[in-house]
Amino acid sequence: MKNIIVVLFWSALLYSCKEVSFPQAQPAGISALKEVPAELRGVYQVRDRKTGELGDTLIIEAWGYRAKDKDQKDWLTNGSLSDTLVLKTYQNYYFVNFKTNNQWVLRVIQREANGNLLFMSIDIGEEKKEKEIIRKLSKRFSVKEQKYKSDTFYQINPTQEELVALIKEGYFTGIRLLKVK
Repeated sequence: MKNIIVVLFWSALLYSCKEVSFPQAQPAGISALKEVPAELRGVYQVRDRKTGELGDTLIIEAWGYRAKDKDQKDWLTNGSLSDTLVLKTYQNYYFVNFKTNNQWVLRVIQREANGNLLFMSIDIGEEKKEKEIIRKLSKRFSVKEQKYKSDTFYQINPTQEELVALIKEGYFTGIRLLKVK
């Protein structure tokens, strides 16, 4: 878990080989934020599940974020809000959208009362889990499978309300980022 934030944010920006994606930044019809809201800004770390120690560092600023491994001196990754990295807010959730090819991949942030953040995605994971999630989504949405080289996208197009329902029903899971400053 040493590199969890670096891996997490690289996956957020680059995506995994299989992703649930969207034809436009989500939620559709909501305007993008010009900067990261003050309540999300700060220094965050992930607690190592085995050792209990605080690990990698994520700093969220008005313009975007930067992250580094706890053992590294240099920042390993960063992202600035742009036309390919879009932040939106709707019903107490923050939606981090990043564009790859003609797909939008989504991560959802939920701020807890103590300032910690839940950072979530639809985790397709292993093949058995992938088939089950796609089967469930296919009952509610038209799912368009699109392949680009070795990557597979399962594109859905929910309404704002359907997207929030997916979050509340547990389709989105993830990790807790602990606010340290």
